[in-house]
Amino acid sequence: MAVSLFAHEVSDLCLGKPALRSLSVSATVREALSALKKLGESYLSVWSCDHSKGIGSDSDDCVCVGKVCMVDVICYLCKEENLSSPLTALQAPVSVLIPKGPPIVGHLEPNASLQEAVDLILEGTQNLVIPIQTRNSTRKKLLQKPSSDSTLHNNQEYCWLTQEDIIRYLLNCIGLFCPTAIKPINFLNVIDSQNIPVIHYDDPASTALPLISESLVHQTSVAIVDVEGKLIGEISAFTLNSFDETTAAAIATLSAGDLMAYIDCGRPPEDLVQLVKEKLEERNFGAFLELMEEEFSLSSSSSFCSSSSDDEFSAGRSGRLGGYSARLVRRSEAIVCYPWSSLVAVMIQALAHRVSYVWVVEENGTLSGIVTFIGMLKVFRDHVKSMG
Repeated sequence: MAVSLFAHEVSDLCLGKPALRSLSVSATVREALSALKKLGESYLSVWSCDHSKGIGSDSDDCVCVGKVCMVDVICYLCKEENLSSPLTALQAPVSVLIPKGPPIVGHLEPNASLQEAVDLILEGTQNLVIPIQTRNSTRKKLLQKPSSDSTLHNNQEYCWLTQEDIIRYLLNCIGLFCPTAIKPINFLNVIDSQNIPVIHYDDPASTALPLISESLVHQTSVAIVDVEGKLIGEISAFTLNSFDETTAAAIATLSAGDLMAYIDCGRPPEDLVQLVKEKLEERNFGAFLELMEEEFSLSSSSSFCSSSSDDEFSAGRSGRLGGYSARLVRRSEAIVCYPWSSLVAVMIQALAHRVSYVWVVEENGTLSGIVTFIGMLKVFRDHVKSMG
């Protein structure tokens, strides 16, 4: 039964997960940027540790206080003062990248129940930090000073438990949640039609900056619509995370539509790169232009997309229901469903495309809402409550 499933220990979901790579909260933005590039990690955990009685002592008190990724760096550098003095901005402590307000990461013991994990996520926790259990987990180890190469804190290693992990786990046991799982999402009231991060195609990309930061916290994206309100694409934090810090200049100078083209094919189109450079010069952001020139000269690949037009595609997603079309589409094309799609179909869609949300559109393509992992988890939690 679903009730017994929610009683399972979270350690069941952590099998085989890699240890977290980390940074000290005293590290600089430059050090975080360097570590993200060097390690090839999507996220680095940020730790605050008290070694007042010596590294490795029983008094060590290490707490994960947040996480950082390339999108955090990009959004930070987009600020006017940081575009003017990027090298100075990079010397700031990494704590400037951590969102203000309630923490989005939290600690949980391996023997905690899945229900406890779901409740924490519904309260606003984005990632749960779980100690990794191994046969050697009780052995005393020397605790290294937290760095990008450190995986050990409080004499043990930790891993992330994410919303995606829990949704995937629940999908494997989806039969326990029938008939709820096969009901339409509009019947389940899981569609959020109020808090939709959206801008228009011709709007300056810079107007999306607060929405990009917000979507990163809520693990969503920024929808791009035309004048009729039809969904034509998105600015995805997931896609931005595969770029580097120079993308801040593109956000600061391009339109939303041009930014979609800039991030579409894995490498910015040459004509848009040149346009960004010209606009940086016009706004007297010479220091950032130098940083951009240096980054491109150091890049391992000097190839660009040939055009910012519709000539550049990558295999993947379809804007049609289900998102499984084999046709070639732009990377910025959003994953969509319809109000009458079943909850389980939307779950499969999101997991297949490694996103934590699916846009909801009407039959004519008009954007009407968004379904998130948080909304799905609430449905499953309510299902369990109704049985208890």
